[in-house]
Amino acid sequence: MTVLRARRGVLVAAATAAFCAAGSALAQQKEIVVGVQCDRTGATQTVGVVLCPGLHDYIALINSQGGVEGHKIRAIEIDHEYKVPQGVESYERHKKEGAVSIALYGTPHTQALTAKLTEDKIPGTSPGFGTAAAADGKRYPYIFPIAATYWSQGAAAVKFTKDQLGGNLKGKKVAYLFYDNPAGKEPLPILEDLAKIEGFELRTFAVPAPGVEMGAQVLDIAQRFRADFVITHLFGRSPSVSIKEFKRVGYPLRKVVALVWGSAEADLEAAGGAKVAEGYNTLQFAGVGTDYQVHKDIIAMYKKQGKQPPEVMQSTVYYNRGILIGAVHVEAIRNALKAKGGNGTITGEDVKKGFEKIKGVTLGGLMPPLEITPADHEGGGWVQVFTVKGGKLTKQSDWFRAYPEVLKKHIEADAKKS
Repeated sequence: MTVLRARRGVLVAAATAAFCAAGSALAQQKEIVVGVQCDRTGATQTVGVVLCPGLHDYIALINSQGGVEGHKIRAIEIDHEYKVPQGVESYERHKKEGAVSIALYGTPHTQALTAKLTEDKIPGTSPGFGTAAAADGKRYPYIFPIAATYWSQGAAAVKFTKDQLGGNLKGKKVAYLFYDNPAGKEPLPILEDLAKIEGFELRTFAVPAPGVEMGAQVLDIAQRFRADFVITHLFGRSPSVSIKEFKRVGYPLRKVVALVWGSAEADLEAAGGAKVAEGYNTLQFAGVGTDYQVHKDIIAMYKKQGKQPPEVMQSTVYYNRGILIGAVHVEAIRNALKAKGGNGTITGEDVKKGFEKIKGVTLGGLMPPLEITPADHEGGGWVQVFTVKGGKLTKQSDWFRAYPEVLKKHIEADAKKS
């Protein structure tokens, strides 16, 4: 009798274990992994500590609403400290975890991983950074800029400059102040081409790493070159330094427009506060501020959990970009699952096709009118201009893009090099 009971106990235990294993396998099957690269401790941590929480909060919001087609998203973040070897290592770890898409972080990291992503058929996003030529989905099938590339940003900055100078750039002087690295140099072919087309004089001013000394360059721009307008492309601590230097030499900040990485609330604060930066113009590839329904939903999610919404939400430039990144990964996964009837196991290749069907997702205006296709992985190259007015970033323009024929020419020319 004792032996029989013991055997029954073993059978029950085995059945329970099998049931739990099956339940675990089912849970695993219902869970979809997204790899998230971030920099929270390296050279660009001022961006990462705000942007990455925005991504996580959006995915947590989606999960709190039941997930995507009944599947929960697990976003696995790895801090690569903005170092390429760690970035490559983090990709391998994400791949081992079964990630079907990767939120990349950093231009050098994107360049280092492009071939691997293509070989492994895992799509990676590089919003507002990376290689501008990756807008060409035929040539770069697994890289998705999903936001205005540096080429599109350069073109938009020239259009804004033209509009501010009365609609005619002929004979005008335009300065380009940039961080002296590959990312800083990337818009140069577009700017040089547009200088010939529009008839303005372009002069470039490189700022060497770490980008905190540019007094001589700013003085040259303001007093020797006497620029009619300035386009800046700076990162990290550099944007705040540029604001202070232009202010110091008396150059009006209303004649300055920054590309997307020189345009966060933190840059204004580091320059001495938004009042110091009055008139400063910035390009944005996601909306700024908290007046969007998605913010209200995230706040409600936290309160339902008995928590206070994180203060990082107030740093809206980078936080909102994190939301945008999370949203495009979610929509790509949603499209992939729908293509499989909602119940199938999806692969990176499925999610790649899902990215290429994104259209009409705007989150109430926080996102531009993206339309990603197999040919266009950038989604249109849309930006808005926000200007510092009354101590805060204020929307200056609706979504726009510029010189598409010039950008197309450069993309096609780049494709012929391969």
